[in-house]
Amino acid sequence: MVEWIRSEGLTDYDEAVAFMEARAEAIAAGTAQEAIWLVEHPPLYTAGTSAKTEDLLEPDKFPVYPSKRGGQYTYHGPGQRVVYVMLNVGERGRDVRCFVRDMEQWVIAALAEFNVHGEIRPGRVGVWVQRPDKPALPDGSVAEDKIAAIGIRLKRWVSFHGISINVEPDLSHFGGIVPCGISNFGVTSLVDLGLPVTMDDVDVALRATFDRVVSPRCPT
Repeated sequence: MVEWIRSEGLTDYDEAVAFMEARAEAIAAGTAQEAIWLVEHPPLYTAGTSAKTEDLLEPDKFPVYPSKRGGQYTYHGPGQRVVYVMLNVGERGRDVRCFVRDMEQWVIAALAEFNVHGEIRPGRVGVWVQRPDKPALPDGSVAEDKIAAIGIRLKRWVSFHGISINVEPDLSHFGGIVPCGISNFGVTSLVDLGLPVTMDDVDVALRATFDRVVSPRCPT
């Protein structure tokens, strides 16, 4: 059984990391069940293990937190659903690639609940949507924007950190960083796409699709 936790209001980032690390340790020790934690944070930037200094464009815009998750700089803030996944990957096949793929497919399935077609792109972390309403890219291809980010860390084969989905954040806040080190694509949200979607709606979609998409055990 996976425990679902939802925190109201804005959750302090350091407190969130402390909770995740303690819960992951307890899961690994067999003293706590797996958990999905749904939060929002105040405006902040996180620097993953691959973050480059030059990608922090406005270092004084918001607090910057070093993070042990994979990836580069990301933004968290009000209107963005952050989904922290504390799951026992050791009991789910010990296949990290499979687990990350499940996380991607979970986001895509949740977006599909709102008739949004999310896609994965080789070499670009996260989930993307095509934007035919925007000018084409220099090579003539359809413009694309990022709608969700994924960054996972494992400790003793238990995951923490996780996913962020843009529901209705202030998209200008992403301007202080090069999100995930990718500068030639934009960022969007469900509301930016013209959908009157609430955080509650997204939470329902995430819960409805989790068991259908996330494998209890990935094939080895």
